[in-house]
Amino acid sequence: MPGIYFHIPFCKQACYYCDFHFSTNKKNIEAMVNALGNELVLQKTYLGSGIIDSIYFGGGTPSLLNIAHVDYLLGKTAQFFTVANAVEITLEANPDDLDKKKLLGLKSSGINRLSIGIQSFNDDHLQYLHRAHDAKEAKQCFKQARQAGFDNISIDLIYAIPSEDHLIWKNDLKTAIAMEPEHISAYGLTIEEKTVFGNWLSKGKIKAAGEDYAAKQYEMLRENLAQAGYEQYEVSNFSKPGFCSRHNSGYWRQEKYLGIGPSAHSYDQKNRQYNISNNALYMKAIDDGQIPFQLDQLETRDFINEYILTSLRTKWGCRLSYLQDKYGYRLQEDAKSTIENHVHYGNLLREEDRLRLTNRGMLLADTIISDLLVP
Repeated sequence: MPGIYFHIPFCKQACYYCDFHFSTNKKNIEAMVNALGNELVLQKTYLGSGIIDSIYFGGGTPSLLNIAHVDYLLGKTAQFFTVANAVEITLEANPDDLDKKKLLGLKSSGINRLSIGIQSFNDDHLQYLHRAHDAKEAKQCFKQARQAGFDNISIDLIYAIPSEDHLIWKNDLKTAIAMEPEHISAYGLTIEEKTVFGNWLSKGKIKAAGEDYAAKQYEMLRENLAQAGYEQYEVSNFSKPGFCSRHNSGYWRQEKYLGIGPSAHSYDQKNRQYNISNNALYMKAIDDGQIPFQLDQLETRDFINEYILTSLRTKWGCRLSYLQDKYGYRLQEDAKSTIENHVHYGNLLREEDRLRLTNRGMLLADTIISDLLVP
């Protein structure tokens, strides 16, 4: 079923690894929230008559919003879209933004899933990443979220942060598992060009973790979470039974979604569109009754590659008959030698109608997927 995504483009400070669109100038939050509500109205027919099954506040830092902002956007959504009674409503949050009062307010407003950006439980690593919270705040925030009644909590972790050994990552995993969140997302630290880390790397001020170091920590992640009862349902995502992210799973299954806000993406199963990544220009356009987006008209090859890219990253794998029935594409024939090669080396499993990544293949997901895409 369709989902709606709100991009909240504000942060207290810039994390050194982040290349998402945001501003640290928070004086226009009120005007931006009003613009988001107005874009909802302008986009009210985009998803057709489908029932909204998930709403996701991402960013940026959505936990900078006050409760009135959240109420306003959820109210606007309910006014112009048909929302499922059991809709999943996720809000990304930083530990330093949440206290007992804020958590109770979010719960009361309808937020029923928190995604807390913890990243690490080591203060030195948090300072290295330029996060605004410390380990104590992270643990306290999680505890208070439970006390406020949240029974669906995801936490984010980052691995492959350069260190002399794997002890900090081992302790991060031990701490995270002991907290028993319903969901854990873990991402390897990647250094993007247009970030502080990217600038420092180009000047030789820092070094990136080596591939073997990152691979070892990824293996530790998978082994420890599996032993603790978490299922890996996507390359970077793990959940207890019944707690997969409904919103992100919709992306991976090519369901429709509407992105609201500057830099937000939308997909109607025909074309993809991207809102402008500029707060001032976005708000001016919306104020003028225009949606400032760029349209990406998709061809059959794009749909095929999108399905291969997203499906192979998940536990459900790539269904060969889906590609053949929907797009007339026989991946098993056109990429036969490539598939056989990856099966031979233990990177892929061929299970009747499906291709799935093996444990080894998870480490090489980007390369394997790239090999299978239509040129």
